[in-house]
Amino acid sequence: MVIVDLLAMFVFGISGGLTAVRMRLDIVGVAVLGTVTGLGGGWLRDVLIGDVPPPGLSDWRYLTAALLGGLITFFLHPAINRLQPLINVFDAIGLGLFSVAGALKATEYGLGPMPATILGLVTGVGGGVIRDVLAGEVPTVLRRRDLYAIPALAGAGLAVVGTRLDLPTVLVVVVAAGVTIVWRLLASWRGWTAPEPFHAARSE
Repeated sequence: MVIVDLLAMFVFGISGGLTAVRMRLDIVGVAVLGTVTGLGGGWLRDVLIGDVPPPGLSDWRYLTAALLGGLITFFLHPAINRLQPLINVFDAIGLGLFSVAGALKATEYGLGPMPATILGLVTGVGGGVIRDVLAGEVPTVLRRRDLYAIPALAGAGLAVVGTRLDLPTVLVVVVAAGVTIVWRLLASWRGWTAPEPFHAARSE
Protein backbone atom coordinates (compact mmCIF):
# COMPACT_ATOMS: atom_id res chain seq x y z
CA MET A 1 0.00 0.00 0.00
CA VAL A 2 2.98 2.34 0.41
CA ILE A 3 3.45 2.47 -3.37
CA VAL A 4 -0.24 3.27 -3.82
CA ASP A 5 -0.01 6.08 -1.27
CA LEU A 6 3.16 7.55 -2.80
CA LEU A 7 1.74 7.57 -6.32
CA ALA A 8 -1.47 9.23 -5.16
CA MET A 9 0.47 11.85 -3.17
CA PHE A 10 2.66 12.68 -6.14
CA VAL A 11 -0.33 13.07 -8.47
CA PHE A 12 -2.23 15.23 -6.01
CA GLY A 13 0.94 17.27 -5.44
CA ILE A 14 0.85 18.14 -9.14
CA SER A 15 -2.82 19.08 -8.83
CA GLY A 16 -2.10 21.42 -5.92
CA GLY A 17 0.89 22.87 -7.71
CA LEU A 18 -1.21 23.67 -10.78
CA THR A 19 -3.72 25.54 -8.62
CA ALA A 20 -0.90 27.58 -7.09
CA VAL A 21 0.63 28.38 -10.49
CA ARG A 22 -2.74 29.58 -11.82
CA MET A 23 -2.97 31.89 -8.79
CA ARG A 24 0.53 33.23 -9.61
CA LEU A 25 1.94 32.18 -6.24
CA ASP A 26 5.69 31.99 -5.70
CA ILE A 27 7.67 28.80 -5.18
CA VAL A 28 6.73 28.69 -1.49
CA GLY A 29 3.03 28.89 -2.32
CA VAL A 30 3.38 26.19 -4.95
CA ALA A 31 5.23 23.94 -2.51
CA VAL A 32 2.65 24.50 0.24
CA LEU A 33 -0.40 23.86 -1.93
CA GLY A 34 1.24 20.86 -3.55
CA THR A 35 2.15 19.38 -0.18
CA VAL A 36 -1.20 19.90 1.55
CA THR A 37 -3.05 18.55 -1.48
CA GLY A 38 -0.93 15.43 -1.50
CA LEU A 39 -0.88 14.83 2.25
CA GLY A 40 -3.98 16.54 3.66
CA GLY A 41 -6.42 13.66 3.23
CA GLY A 42 -4.00 11.18 4.76
CA TRP A 43 -3.31 13.49 7.69
CA LEU A 44 -7.02 13.77 8.46
CA ARG A 45 -7.51 10.01 8.25
CA ASP A 46 -4.50 9.17 10.41
CA VAL A 47 -5.40 11.66 13.14
CA LEU A 48 -8.98 10.32 13.25
CA ILE A 49 -7.86 6.68 13.59
CA GLY A 50 -5.10 7.51 16.08
CA ASP A 51 -2.08 6.79 13.88
CA VAL A 52 0.01 9.67 15.19
CA PRO A 53 2.27 11.22 14.26
CA PRO A 54 0.85 10.63 10.77
CA PRO A 55 3.18 8.74 8.43
CA GLY A 56 2.92 11.75 6.14
CA LEU A 57 5.03 13.59 8.74
CA SER A 58 7.18 10.79 10.12
CA ASP A 59 8.08 9.11 6.81
CA TRP A 60 10.22 11.31 4.55
CA ARG A 61 9.03 9.47 1.42
CA TYR A 62 5.47 10.78 1.75
CA LEU A 63 6.47 14.40 2.15
CA THR A 64 8.97 14.06 -0.69
CA ALA A 65 6.39 12.60 -3.09
CA ALA A 66 3.88 15.42 -2.54
CA LEU A 67 6.52 18.16 -2.51
CA LEU A 68 8.14 16.79 -5.65
CA GLY A 69 4.81 16.88 -7.48
CA GLY A 70 4.36 20.53 -6.57
CA LEU A 71 7.91 21.57 -7.47
CA ILE A 72 7.85 19.74 -10.81
CA THR A 73 4.73 21.74 -11.61
CA PHE A 74 6.47 24.98 -10.64
CA PHE A 75 9.33 24.43 -13.06
CA LEU A 76 7.47 22.65 -15.86
CA HIS A 77 3.99 24.20 -15.65
CA PRO A 78 3.82 25.38 -19.30
CA ALA A 79 4.28 21.82 -20.49
CA ILE A 80 2.04 20.42 -17.77
CA ASN A 81 -0.74 22.89 -18.61
CA ARG A 82 -0.72 21.61 -22.18
CA LEU A 83 -1.28 18.16 -20.73
CA GLN A 84 -4.37 19.24 -18.74
CA PRO A 85 -6.52 16.34 -20.03
CA LEU A 86 -3.82 13.96 -18.86
CA ILE A 87 -3.66 15.73 -15.49
CA ASN A 88 -7.41 15.22 -15.10
CA VAL A 89 -6.80 11.53 -15.64
CA PHE A 90 -4.06 11.51 -13.01
CA ASP A 91 -6.31 13.40 -10.60
CA ALA A 92 -8.98 10.73 -11.03
CA ILE A 93 -6.34 8.05 -10.46
CA GLY A 94 -5.20 9.81 -7.30
CA LEU A 95 -8.79 10.06 -6.06
CA GLY A 96 -9.34 6.34 -6.64
CA LEU A 97 -6.08 5.25 -5.04
CA PHE A 98 -6.45 7.50 -2.00
CA SER A 99 -10.08 6.56 -1.37
CA VAL A 100 -9.27 2.86 -1.47
CA ALA A 101 -6.06 3.18 0.54
CA GLY A 102 -7.89 5.21 3.20
CA ALA A 103 -10.69 2.67 3.51
CA LEU A 104 -8.26 -0.25 3.73
CA LYS A 105 -6.17 1.41 6.42
CA ALA A 106 -9.26 2.29 8.45
CA THR A 107 -10.33 -1.36 8.22
CA GLU A 108 -6.90 -2.50 9.41
CA TYR A 109 -7.36 -0.30 12.48
CA GLY A 110 -10.57 -2.11 13.39
CA LEU A 111 -13.21 0.32 12.16
CA GLY A 112 -16.56 -1.01 10.97
CA PRO A 113 -17.71 -0.89 7.34
CA MET A 114 -19.46 2.48 7.49
CA PRO A 115 -16.74 4.44 9.34
CA ALA A 116 -14.06 2.86 7.15
CA THR A 117 -15.95 3.88 4.01
CA ILE A 118 -16.35 7.44 5.27
CA LEU A 119 -12.65 7.66 6.12
CA GLY A 120 -11.87 6.43 2.63
CA LEU A 121 -13.91 9.35 1.30
CA VAL A 122 -12.14 11.76 3.67
CA THR A 123 -8.76 10.49 2.51
CA GLY A 124 -9.71 10.90 -1.13
CA VAL A 125 -11.13 14.42 -0.98
CA GLY A 126 -9.49 15.90 2.13
CA GLY A 127 -6.34 17.23 0.47
CA GLY A 128 -8.35 18.87 -2.30
CA VAL A 129 -10.66 20.53 0.22
CA ILE A 130 -7.70 22.00 2.11
CA ARG A 131 -6.14 23.14 -1.18
CA ASP A 132 -9.32 24.89 -2.33
CA VAL A 133 -9.92 26.57 1.03
CA LEU A 134 -6.36 27.94 1.08
CA ALA A 135 -6.85 29.11 -2.51
CA GLY A 136 -10.09 30.89 -1.59
CA GLU A 137 -12.25 28.67 -3.81
CA VAL A 138 -15.35 26.58 -3.23
CA PRO A 139 -14.01 23.03 -2.68
CA THR A 140 -14.29 20.80 -5.74
CA VAL A 141 -16.25 18.25 -3.74
CA LEU A 142 -19.04 20.82 -3.17
CA ARG A 143 -19.31 22.19 -6.69
CA ARG A 144 -22.43 21.29 -8.62
CA ARG A 145 -20.55 20.76 -11.86
CA ASP A 146 -18.14 18.22 -10.36
CA LEU A 147 -19.17 14.67 -9.47
CA TYR A 148 -16.33 13.93 -7.07
CA ALA A 149 -17.46 12.62 -3.70
CA ILE A 150 -19.86 9.94 -4.96
CA PRO A 151 -17.25 8.06 -7.05
CA ALA A 152 -14.82 8.25 -4.13
CA LEU A 153 -17.45 6.91 -1.74
CA ALA A 154 -18.27 4.06 -4.12
CA GLY A 155 -14.64 3.01 -4.41
CA ALA A 156 -14.11 3.17 -0.66
CA GLY A 157 -17.24 1.10 -0.06
CA LEU A 158 -16.17 -1.54 -2.55
CA ALA A 159 -12.76 -1.75 -0.90
CA VAL A 160 -14.39 -2.39 2.47
CA VAL A 161 -16.69 -5.05 1.03
CA GLY A 162 -13.78 -6.74 -0.71
CA THR A 163 -11.81 -6.81 2.52
CA ARG A 164 -14.76 -8.29 4.39
CA LEU A 165 -14.96 -11.03 1.78
CA ASP A 166 -11.23 -11.77 2.25
CA LEU A 167 -10.48 -11.11 -1.40
CA PRO A 168 -6.83 -10.57 -2.43
CA THR A 169 -5.69 -7.04 -1.68
CA VAL A 170 -4.41 -6.44 -5.20
CA LEU A 171 -7.78 -7.42 -6.65
CA VAL A 172 -9.60 -5.18 -4.18
CA VAL A 173 -7.41 -2.20 -5.01
CA VAL A 174 -7.66 -2.66 -8.78
CA VAL A 175 -11.44 -3.13 -8.85
CA ALA A 176 -12.40 -0.53 -6.22
CA ALA A 177 -10.00 2.15 -7.45
CA GLY A 178 -10.98 1.34 -11.05
CA VAL A 179 -14.64 2.02 -10.31
CA THR A 180 -13.80 5.41 -8.80
CA ILE A 181 -11.43 6.36 -11.61
CA VAL A 182 -13.75 5.37 -14.47
CA TRP A 183 -16.81 6.94 -12.82
CA ARG A 184 -14.97 10.18 -12.12
CA LEU A 185 -13.61 10.43 -15.68
CA LEU A 186 -16.95 9.64 -17.29
CA ALA A 187 -18.63 12.25 -15.09
CA SER A 188 -16.03 14.84 -16.09
CA TRP A 189 -16.21 14.10 -19.81
CA ARG A 190 -19.99 13.72 -20.04
CA GLY A 191 -20.95 16.47 -17.59
CA TRP A 192 -22.66 14.24 -15.02
CA THR A 193 -23.61 15.96 -11.76
CA ALA A 194 -25.05 14.87 -8.44
CA PRO A 195 -28.85 14.95 -7.97
CA GLU A 196 -30.35 18.26 -6.86
CA PRO A 197 -33.55 19.08 -4.98
CA PHE A 198 -36.39 18.98 -7.52
CA HIS A 199 -37.78 22.44 -6.84
CA ALA A 200 -34.30 24.00 -6.75
CA ALA A 201 -33.51 22.53 -10.16
CA ARG A 202 -36.78 23.84 -11.65
CA SER A 203 -36.29 27.36 -10.25
CA GLU A 204 -33.02 27.94 -12.12
